[in-house]
Amino acid sequence: MRPRLRLFTGEEDLELCAPASVSMTFGELMRVLDHANRSQRAWLRDFDEDEIHVPEDLYDVLMEYWQLRPGA
Repeated sequence: MRPRLRLFTGEEDLELCAPASVSMTFGELMRVLDHANRSQRAWLRDFDEDEIHVPEDLYDVLMEYWQLRPGA
């Protein structure tokens, strides 16, 4: 069979380009990030600008915690 040249028209299914996602528990994520942070792994900074999605209740808890004054 002879190779064929494909012309990109921009109308291809864009879902093929969507980033992959996987599920993991918060506990798993926390353990990995805690270890990486304690080990001062440089790759953590590679994700500083990445957006993540968290449940609204977790977001609320995180924001309340962040606003607490030390020693409060």
